[in-house]
Amino acid sequence: MDIKNLLSVHKISKSYGIKTLYEDLTFGIHEGEKVAIVAKNGAGKTTLMRTLMDPATADTGEVVFRNGVKLRYLEQQPNFEKGLTVRQVLYDSEHAGLEALRQYEKVLEEGGDGDAMQRALDQVEATDGWNVEGRIQEMHGKMNLPDMDRVIDSFSGGEVKRLALAQLFIEEPDLILMDEPTNHLDLDIIEWLEEYLIQYRGALLMITHDRYFLERVCGTIFELENKQFYKYEGNYSYYLEQKEVREANEAANLHKAKQLFKKELDWMRKTPSARTGKSKDRIDRFKDIKKVAKQRIDDSEVSLEINSQRLGGKILELHKLGKSYPNRLLLENFSYVFKKGERAGIVGPNGCGKSTLLKMIMGLETPDKGKIITGETVVFGHYTQDGIIDKGDLKVIEVVQEIGEYITLKKGQKLTASQLCERFLFDGHQQYSYVSTLSGGEKRRLFLLTILMKNPNFLILDEPTNDLDILTLQALEEFLDDFPGCLLVVSHDRYFLDKLCDHLFVFEGGGRIKDFNGHYYEWREEQKRIDAIRVAQEKAVATAAEQAPKEKVKLSFKERLEWEALPEEIAALEAERDALNAIFEGTDQDPDEVARAAAEIRAVLEKLDEKEMRWLELAEFADE
Repeated sequence: MDIKNLLSVHKISKSYGIKTLYEDLTFGIHEGEKVAIVAKNGAGKTTLMRTLMDPATADTGEVVFRNGVKLRYLEQQPNFEKGLTVRQVLYDSEHAGLEALRQYEKVLEEGGDGDAMQRALDQVEATDGWNVEGRIQEMHGKMNLPDMDRVIDSFSGGEVKRLALAQLFIEEPDLILMDEPTNHLDLDIIEWLEEYLIQYRGALLMITHDRYFLERVCGTIFELENKQFYKYEGNYSYYLEQKEVREANEAANLHKAKQLFKKELDWMRKTPSARTGKSKDRIDRFKDIKKVAKQRIDDSEVSLEINSQRLGGKILELHKLGKSYPNRLLLENFSYVFKKGERAGIVGPNGCGKSTLLKMIMGLETPDKGKIITGETVVFGHYTQDGIIDKGDLKVIEVVQEIGEYITLKKGQKLTASQLCERFLFDGHQQYSYVSTLSGGEKRRLFLLTILMKNPNFLILDEPTNDLDILTLQALEEFLDDFPGCLLVVSHDRYFLDKLCDHLFVFEGGGRIKDFNGHYYEWREEQKRIDAIRVAQEKAVATAAEQAPKEKVKLSFKERLEWEALPEEIAALEAERDALNAIFEGTDQDPDEVARAAAEIRAVLEKLDEKEMRWLELAEFADE
């Protein structure tokens, strides 16, 4: 089978000031290949995506797409023109069938001749234009989008993301570049998207921290590290295994290089004036060895070992909470008493009230009814979706120093604000960078640092995984796994929920919240089992209804008159259809007459179908 290359990248590099993001990257993407890029925040993943879309922004190198390739880019935060409706966005998708339909309508409006009309009709047929309407409706439903005539200006981040995905899949590109496609999506949509992308025939290049996506969707992983790509031909599990092997080999080779460097350095010092050909070769080799030996393996990772205060007997009690907005009931009569060490996840569709519950616990919103009792020893750490706000004019170190000049760790050690920044991978240079210059993931990491600095014993986390790189996620999970306090987390990251939460608050709609005792994957399996039973029951009911003997029903007097008149009406419509078809088949065609016929024939055919179906419905109950 001949697999064609869609994208070829040769030795591209990109720097900002003194910081080099990547250097001499060379890689390709083939038809149907599904590739992920993983790297630490700030390593240049999003910059690389934007460079592929606009190769002129690269400092060096070239980016070549195969001729005719259909390419689309899904940004982290898609943008649409103001004032558009859902209908306008979806029907403006660049699908060949939609373009053919638009051309057909244009020929109709302009009154084109028979040949132009036929060419337009042929193009609609060739591009499956008649069925694209169904695809638009399918994507509108699958993405759970608002009404077609809703203006998108007031849409939430999740609604905008779903709209962008719907438009993308209507267009069916050959190659899709996706930057964090699961951000702002609820769990049902994420799982649907995962299954869709597994079956998608086009190629994908995505940036994602969703490890289930990496495991199930992607067959190739590029790791951007030390300004270069490391390629792994496998899924996330394979990547983890091979990364460990690679790093062990690099460490061993670096150790050998350092030992040889010491030996060669001793020789150089003893024979500084040697000038024979052999010694010159050895001096040249010494320079190469020195270069290798001076390399430093970047094994830095986020270190989370913040101290936390002990919790007392009374922690947090929620008593018969109720909350609603006009036309939307979020919570009704919800009660729960938290115990020491509880770690609960909150799941449910976007807009169901998950963040509202967290805000009520924090006192940022007031329940309509019920009460919230917080223990005296509780110190909340509240990580919000908004992250660091109004801090753009401050430097990283200044944000940390606002909270304290130092922090006490578990073992009584103290760290200065600068040392703490280094633990969170903000080196000396970056500590004096303005917050406004940080990447999205770096801002999230800084926000997490400011939360943990306050030594909380009850962490409330609202979408903590968005924009965080995998290394930071792993460190955060490790910290939370050992965290002695309580944890309440809203997350769309299934891996994160499965690893940390042993029970769930499931928002079922209509104000109902179910406490499910188990992990996320167990809840999903339970839901699938319930859905399978429901589908089987519905099928059984439908089958029984079909097999049940039908009671003889006679036509009413009015229905009988209608049934008897239908054959004549159908014959008249058939004659009208044949007359219009004759206009297209004629050799001496009047352009105006052809345009009129094209406009009328669709209405005639629809009416004919309607009459024939009605005759069949009535005939079932007519007397023999």
